[in-house]
Amino acid sequence: MTDTVAAPAALDLGRPWRDGFAALGPAFFTDLRPTPLPSPHLVSLNGDLAAQLGLDPALLADPSGIAAFTGNAVPEGARPLASVYSGHQFGVWAGQLGDGRAILLGGIETPAHGVQELQLKGAGRTPYSRMGDGRAVLRSSIREYLCSEAMHGLGIPTTRALVVTGSPQPVRREEVETAAVVTRVAPSFVRFGHFEHFSSREQLGELARLADYVIDTFYPECRATDRFAGNAYAAFLEQVSERTAAMAAHWQAVGFCHGVMNTDNMSILGLTVDYGPFQFLDAFVPNHVCNHSDENGRYAYNRQPNVAYWNLFCLGQALLPLIGDQELALAALESYKAVFPRELETRMRAKLGLADAREGDRELLEATLQLLAADRVDYPIFWRRLSHFVAGGDAAPVRDLFLDRPGFDAWLATYEARLPADRAAAGVAMLRTNPKYVLRNHLCELAIRQAKLGDFSGVDDLLALVQSPFDEHPAHEAKAGFPPDWATHIEISCSS
Repeated sequence: MTDTVAAPAALDLGRPWRDGFAALGPAFFTDLRPTPLPSPHLVSLNGDLAAQLGLDPALLADPSGIAAFTGNAVPEGARPLASVYSGHQFGVWAGQLGDGRAILLGGIETPAHGVQELQLKGAGRTPYSRMGDGRAVLRSSIREYLCSEAMHGLGIPTTRALVVTGSPQPVRREEVETAAVVTRVAPSFVRFGHFEHFSSREQLGELARLADYVIDTFYPECRATDRFAGNAYAAFLEQVSERTAAMAAHWQAVGFCHGVMNTDNMSILGLTVDYGPFQFLDAFVPNHVCNHSDENGRYAYNRQPNVAYWNLFCLGQALLPLIGDQELALAALESYKAVFPRELETRMRAKLGLADAREGDRELLEATLQLLAADRVDYPIFWRRLSHFVAGGDAAPVRDLFLDRPGFDAWLATYEARLPADRAAAGVAMLRTNPKYVLRNHLCELAIRQAKLGDFSGVDDLLALVQSPFDEHPAHEAKAGFPPDWATHIEISCSS
């Protein structure tokens, strides 16, 4: 089987294309077409997102749409390219990296969300593939597709996923699998690593051009601020720090492990990007490491907030030639230390049904997490059962999660004393804050097993659940239950 595929007619998406990143010039990317795949087929289409983008789902699902989003034909008006960046991987400077298997088609003007870029992941080799094949497999593409939408459903800043296509083309990872392409959507795919690339090479003109593009397009308020004596680049670093802090607080509150927080996997817009070895916590184990490739536990769940700051420090170093003053750069980074704990406490209070901040709340939050960690309590189920209890249910289902019953009883007495007078209203709010359904690894695994047999219904079922994770969905009750014993043996790595 080869990659030689007849090129079908180009697809007209019916939306105007905008240059955006491509206008920066050839120093930032390489123009190239995706490499076609044989016999492409549709795996899943995110119809809700298509409609939000002003795209016709029926058009995307027909042969011309499948061809366009597999990389077998370039849509009319698109300018496909792969961008260059550098970065720190597992804390070590890796030098030049880049879009090794992702190809940006360009940005389209949407009815309600401004310009959104469309990127094909798994679309073939690029000049930045570093001996890789430039492909993604069905397994990893389904995981990214579903997790992008799961994070969006939870209200967490993220890239989105429009469609997954597959092909019988064999791809070798730990074993031989089949190829797939996921179409990602975001206002921009610029990463911390883009800035590190030009700064490390002392290409200061390109560094300034990139920073000016991102500021003028996404952070225009930095031009008018009085912060930092009007230094727009310092104000920009502060804004990125605050967005990153808010994103990290979201992750911690919901129990999300990213798994590979390299600087080249950090969005300059504070979006969650690059879903590889991710995991939502089952048991609450603060030092849980979800990435089998992370032998030293650098990206453990409880280390994520500090890693995010470390990555921001690397971004600050990259921007220092533009900021011009080390003290200003450090001052811009300080906002992370204020915003992250404030955002996390706000989200954790909401999980507990506490509408206002009071003295002693921090101690209550810490006691709650310590209690969960001591008995390795299932994180999503605890919060959902607690929500039902506060809304008017029985405490017994919550208590049953703990081995240390006296410890739980003492905690519950303190918690009940802190609850607001209108407990029913607090419980209803908690049910809209603590999801019933999260994208656990075993749920992904079951859908992937079906998909490998040609049955994609499990993917579509999970998509519907994670897009509305706070709803009851009684027909899918089992998917909100405890993970099976075999789930603890699932290994996810950087190839996931």
